[in-house]
Amino acid sequence: MKLFLFFITLLATSLNLRAQYHNSKSKSELGFLIGGSNYFGDLSQFGRLKDTKLSGGIIYRYNVHSRMSLRANLSYGKVTANDADSKIDLLRNRNLNFESDIFELAGGLEFTYLPFFLGSEKYRGTAYILAEIGMFRMNPKTEYNGDMIELQSIGTEGQGSSLNNKKNYSLTQLCVPLGVGVKFALGKKATINLEYGIRKTFTDYLDDVGSNTYVDAATLAAENGPLAAALSNRSLDGSRYGKRGNSATSDWYSFYGAMVTFRLGKPNRCTMP
Repeated sequence: MKLFLFFITLLATSLNLRAQYHNSKSKSELGFLIGGSNYFGDLSQFGRLKDTKLSGGIIYRYNVHSRMSLRANLSYGKVTANDADSKIDLLRNRNLNFESDIFELAGGLEFTYLPFFLGSEKYRGTAYILAEIGMFRMNPKTEYNGDMIELQSIGTEGQGSSLNNKKNYSLTQLCVPLGVGVKFALGKKATINLEYGIRKTFTDYLDDVGSNTYVDAATLAAENGPLAAALSNRSLDGSRYGKRGNSATSDWYSFYGAMVTFRLGKPNRCTMP
């Protein structure tokens, strides 16, 4: 019996010596995302796969516990659309196009469907949802006579003129990233993620198109310049009474792709006094 108790005590001591507890580094992960970006707005209501552009980002994740993590993302992508690619005659006649780089900084919460521990033999994968708030920088441009023209300062919808009381929109805007994904452990030090995230914005000018109708071209040319008038109404039939955009909705964009993250440190080992 004494020998049995001795071995039990020895085993318990050994287990305690091997026990570990997490610290700030072992709870932290840093990684990168590579994928695509797309846009939903007045020039492409449902998005088009052919308009998908390469995107990427740096991700920091802090695992508060097995079901919730804090997230921060620094992301870059490009969005674009062209009426010439539309299957709708009315949109092809409108003849607008744009592209914009997007630089985004966002942070929020990630919730897993199942418990997830990096390095766990039992919990190796799970689905998750993502909710964040962030800011992004845009700069819509259009192709005109072989050149790329920055649109915000021109005022194609009469911003800064007597035609209306609109001011030039800001190139820095708020966004609400929402996403879903799945992640799997790659051993004890890394995870691989597949993620799709869509961004709710609070601007209708990601594509420089927000007004329902065209403003008077002669007044716009006199006050904002002939280039503003030329880029405001590019309709193939020359009509000033067509529909320019939809003022009732804001623009959206999305980032999606594959992500790999790496644990930044090892858990501490517990030792018996």
